[in-house]
Amino acid sequence: MSVLDSPIDHSVEAHDGLVQAVREFARSELIDLDRRCDREESSCCVEFQRFCEMGLTGLRIPESFGGLDCPAVTYAHLIRELAYASPSVAVTLGVHNMVGEIIAKYAHEPLRSELLPKLVEPDNLTGFAISEPDAGSDTAAAKTRAEKVAGGWKLFGNKMWVTNGMTGRWFCVLARTGEVGGKDDFSMLLLDARQAGVKRAMIKGKMGIRGSETAEWALDGAFVPESNMLGKLGDGRRIGLTSLGGGRIGIASQALGIAQACLDEMARYARQREQFGRPIADFQAIQWMIADSATEIAAAQQLIDRAAAMKDAGRKFAREGSMAKLFASEAANRIAYRAVQVHGGSGFVNDCRVEQLYRDARITTIYEGTSEVQRIVISRELVRE
Repeated sequence: MSVLDSPIDHSVEAHDGLVQAVREFARSELIDLDRRCDREESSCCVEFQRFCEMGLTGLRIPESFGGLDCPAVTYAHLIRELAYASPSVAVTLGVHNMVGEIIAKYAHEPLRSELLPKLVEPDNLTGFAISEPDAGSDTAAAKTRAEKVAGGWKLFGNKMWVTNGMTGRWFCVLARTGEVGGKDDFSMLLLDARQAGVKRAMIKGKMGIRGSETAEWALDGAFVPESNMLGKLGDGRRIGLTSLGGGRIGIASQALGIAQACLDEMARYARQREQFGRPIADFQAIQWMIADSATEIAAAQQLIDRAAAMKDAGRKFAREGSMAKLFASEAANRIAYRAVQVHGGSGFVNDCRVEQLYRDARITTIYEGTSEVQRIVISRELVRE
């Protein structure tokens, strides 16, 4: 079944059907893939062609370029459904769709019209290369430089934690194009990573989301044509930070999917597991953990929907996106803890899915801005008001 089997309109009913189709696909086909990728520490990108067939690589790409042009609210629900079955697939496709949004908004013609249709096709996975060994939350500390040459730029430096960094082809790269300390130091360049100047190394040994590719890059003269600059010279940090603001809604949705999976697992186990002659679901301690988890999930969904609706309406949503990401990610970690606790010793071994979900949840409070950074964003926005 493909979500492309029928025309997509923008009615609530059509969106509900799309979410249901993705839910059925994810729960029937992605859980086993995710478990295998976790055990083998292998990439979920082996199924990228299937994701293209499902229309999942064009969720935020305009219909005129072959995408589905999903509203942000619908998109958030789709990421949640993917993350319920595979947090790794959710972040892989979330980053790909975020880059599609960046290209649609900031690429100049003819690059925009040439590249966007390719992003819904196999062999065109995208990614985002901002972080460096000494520059994580502090993007202004980035050292990767772009040297002007005939016809474009050459990139020199190192990038860390590059999602989709082994299989991906098109990457938004933040690089210095001006003097250190200048007002417009950084620009955002769209790199075709399939060239000798890009050396990739897989980062192994991750705690969770092992099916998501995470790479370290060495850039040694990788060439970017002049036409592949996104926005204007010096717009790099603004584009990056604005895009991460939207990406936080996606990570909040990923966290929510993990949380919902944990709640379903603990509720099912509590009904089946008996101690002292009755199901442990009869004990108040277990009931409270289930009740608290369900309440936090409902609250997180409301925060996500509000931030996404504001994005759809063209309103500023930095504070709301950070609130959603902060609450949903920290709630997911609490709920994953409870899921393991309810399962007891069984939850401490990898045969039990909650053990993996517990590990997968941990990253959601770190990437796309740590919880501490989200609190800074929220408080800064409130003080400005």
